This record gives sequence, structure tokens and C-alpha cells, in this order.
Amino acid sequence: MNATPVDVGPYANGLDAGPANYTPLSPLSFLQRSAAVYPEYVSVVHGDRSYTWGQTYERCRRLGSALQRRGIGPGDTVAVVASNIPAIYEAHFGVSMAGAVLNTINTRLDGANMGFILDHGEAKVLLTDREFSPIVAEALGAAKQRPLVIDIDDPEVSEGDFLGEMEYEEFLASGDPDFAWEPPRDEWQAISLNYTSGTTGNPKGVVYHHRGAYLNALSNAVGWDMGHHPTYLWTLPMFHCNGWCFPWTLAAVAGTSVCLRKVTGANIFRAIADHRVTHFCGAPIVLGMVIGATESERNSFDHEVKIMTAAAPPPASVLANVEKAGFHVTHVYGLTETYGPAVMCAWKSAWDTLPMEERAMQKSRQGVPYHVLANLDVIDPESMKPVPRDGETIGEVMFQGNIVMKGYLKNPATTEAALSGGWFHSGDLGVMHADGYIQIKDRSKDIIISGGENISSIEVEDVLYKHPAVEAAAVVARPDEKWGETPCAFITLKGSAGTVSAQQIIDFCRDNLAHYKCPKAVVFGELPKTSTGKIQKYLLRDRARKLETPT
Repeated sequence: MNATPVDVGPYANGLDAGPANYTPLSPLSFLQRSAAVYPEYVSVVHGDRSYTWGQTYERCRRLGSALQRRGIGPGDTVAVVASNIPAIYEAHFGVSMAGAVLNTINTRLDGANMGFILDHGEAKVLLTDREFSPIVAEALGAAKQRPLVIDIDDPEVSEGDFLGEMEYEEFLASGDPDFAWEPPRDEWQAISLNYTSGTTGNPKGVVYHHRGAYLNALSNAVGWDMGHHPTYLWTLPMFHCNGWCFPWTLAAVAGTSVCLRKVTGANIFRAIADHRVTHFCGAPIVLGMVIGATESERNSFDHEVKIMTAAAPPPASVLANVEKAGFHVTHVYGLTETYGPAVMCAWKSAWDTLPMEERAMQKSRQGVPYHVLANLDVIDPESMKPVPRDGETIGEVMFQGNIVMKGYLKNPATTEAALSGGWFHSGDLGVMHADGYIQIKDRSKDIIISGGENISSIEVEDVLYKHPAVEAAAVVARPDEKWGETPCAFITLKGSAGTVSAQQIIDFCRDNLAHYKCPKAVVFGELPKTSTGKIQKYLLRDRARKLETPT
């Protein structure tokens, strides 16, 4: 990719790009603008503390300056292990101001995985929240190279060792509040490094560029119709796909970030009441917190609150229950490799008159491309031709455009495979409906093939969620001598469910599904989840393989 654009024909001469008419795209410009236009507006709230856009800009410049003074520059990596607090928000700008690459690390990883990431990403600096000192100490012990460690001493954390050379506020104080940072010379320059979950083997490092971050940040605002000055609650971890690019979105629309260290139903309702929160994002597990909040945990509110949800496709029944609770839900879909959400279920007014359950079924589809995604299709991976738009033929969901990753760090073979044929191969299986909306049916590794018939685990889960006693459900393949494999359901019951038997669950499914799609085994208990609410099906598959008889 060229640093400056070129043209052809009669437009090629005398119409060159220069400083007056061309600047590489970077989300750093959003912060600069909001600080200039709305310096007195509140940017970040954290407990009793708050900052204005003018103050946040100054703190980010100090961070960029402090990093540069310690030799950090283009091509260097700065890692962060932190909850959703001001420091991790500021890192989304300050690190780039030094020309470096931000690596926000999943706080729920073990020490070995964290240590691998620090080494693989060649982190020169680590900003670490004291809450995670025990696991970070393990990671530093496992890492081959020790970065400069800066401790974040947050007032909400009363315990946790100091591991580094200095504290974050002291580090900021060493920087220049008038630091003359410069935008990237090329918008293809890396802005952040995000590691995939690594359910098998080592995690892969997904690299984002300034152009993609800029565009997806704007697409969030346009697609969600956020307007100016929204109040956004941080239920989604900022370490996950850079918070789906929302740190940059909020700078673009001069919104207010309300930090939330511990995500619970009670804390969500309290923040809505205290700060008049207008927007928040989260996986279906967050929707479950909203639905499951007790009367004593709920606070009344008289304004519209919008939720953007993604990760595992939310069952239609869950979406319906959230809307009954007074929230407006927008369903999006994407992957770490697509800067978070890149597809959304764009709503049509004609659906407003549908019954609640039918509206929820429409909304549970993943939908159409984000405004800045060039192409989205469901393609046969063998022929590389689009599947029919019949809502039935299964193919692989594929992406093209500016919000597809640069590639996987230090992994050219996997990058080439993921981007082969001019498309990013998601590994998700889905169908294309006649109206151009896609619907995910399964991960390629999660599809259940029973007696030669494909069974969508998501379809079975949708039925299970309709059972009044079911709080959470996941379906995986279980080996079967006769059929090859059959569905096995893992279920968490609601606290008020009382006694429910496996046979009752199976009978419920048989009343609502073709019999060959119904679970042959049911296991009750808590479901293992990642920090972003995704159910860890690879663990459940291991459990299912070890089952001797239906439970």
C-alpha cells in the first residue's frame, strides 16, 4: 500500500497528493478534535474521578511523550494488562502518539500465555493494573525478556504487589503535556496487536492498522446511530478487539466513557441510573445479567438505553426478553480479525409490526456489512463461489475490505491461508437469505454430523433457551457408535427452576425439533466461558467424549 494515493489518465498529472489535500487516516485525529471543540465536556468517569476531553488529551500526550523519552517509537510494542479504567483508555491514544503499537492483553489468561504474548509481541513496556499482579508476576517470570513495567495504582484496588519501576501517574508526570506528536506517515502502519483466544496451541497475534481503526470507529457511530455526546458504559473489555474500536468511536463523537471494573447486573443498572448511560456493548452473557437481575438490583430509568451484542449468536428468546425489559438491542457480528464488529442486523421499519418472537428471530440474524466493509458473502470454500440465497445452503462466511486485519504477526503461512483467494476466511458456517442478510449456523468445527446429516448446534441451542428452566445452554458433538456423533447438551438451570430431568429437556426438544437433531445426552452444571462471554466448547467437547452414558 502506498503512503500517498495515485491516479491514472488525465487525472494523473498536476493533481498530486500533498499536505494540503491528503493526510493518512488515524483515530488520533478524533481525540485532537474533541479536545479542541469540546474541551470542557466529560470524557471519562471512574468512581469519584472524572476527566474532560481537554484533560484526557493532555494525559494522552504526556503518555506518548513519556514513552518516547524512554526510547519507544515506531515498531515497538506497549502492552497493557488492566480492567476498564482510565489508563487503558488513554493507552489507546498515547501509545500511538509515540508511534508505537498497543497490545491490550486478556486479563483472564494464565501466566504462561501472558508470558508468551509478551515475548511474541516483543513488548518493550508493560502497563499493569495492580488487581492482576499475581498473574502478571507469573507472566514476567515466564517471559524471556522483561519489559519496562509501570504499575497502575487504581484507588478501587486495595491489594496487589507493585511489580514495576514506577507508578502510572508518576510516569505520566514525566511526560510533556504539550507533546508535539505526529500522525503516522502511512495509514497502513500498525496501531494495535490483539491475540486470539488460543484454545488450541499458542494464540495468534492479529495486527490492526490506523486506517481500519479509523474507519471502523466511524462505522460504529453511524451504524448504531449514536449521535454526539452519548454516555457509554464499559461492560465490554477494552482488551477485546480494542473494545470493538469504541475507545476511538467515543473520541469521534465526544462521548463519555463510564468505567466499570466489575460487570454485574446490579452495577449495570446502578450506572444507568447514576450516569444516564445511553449505550453499552456485551456478549450474550451480559444480556443474561440484565435479564437475570433481581428486583432489588434493578434501578428504574426513563430514557432509552441501547445495547450492542455480539460474540456467540444470541438466542431469539434472549433478545426478546431483553427488549421486554426496556432495552433496544442491535445485533452485530465479527471476529478479532475484522476489528470486532463488521456485520450488523440493520433494522427495517417493516419489522416493527411483527410479533415479539418474530422480531427477535429477525434480529438474531447477523445481517449485512458494516458501512466500511467492502464485501461480505457466504461462499463455498472449495469452489470459492457464493452459495444460493436460499437461507438453507451452508457455506463459509468471508470478508473483504479495509477492516480486515493486516495479518497474523510472525505467521506468514497462516496469514496466507486466512486471506487466500482474495477473501478473509472466517471459519464460520452460515447461510445467505434472499434479502441479503447472513445467518451464522456454526463454527466449522462445531457443526454436528449425525448419520450424514448436518446439525447446527446453534439451532438446537435456540430451542433449549426457550425452555423456562434454562439459563444457559451449549450443544456439542458426542461420539456415537451408530450415528458417528450426536448432540450433547450442557445446561445451566435458573436458580428458581427446581428439579428438571434430562429426559424432560430431551422431550422438550423433541416437541420443537426434528428428532434426529435432539440431544441424546444432557449434562447440568456451570458452563466454562471466556472473559468475553463465549462458551468454551472445546472444553465441553472433551467432557462429552468422556461421557459413558447419558446424564
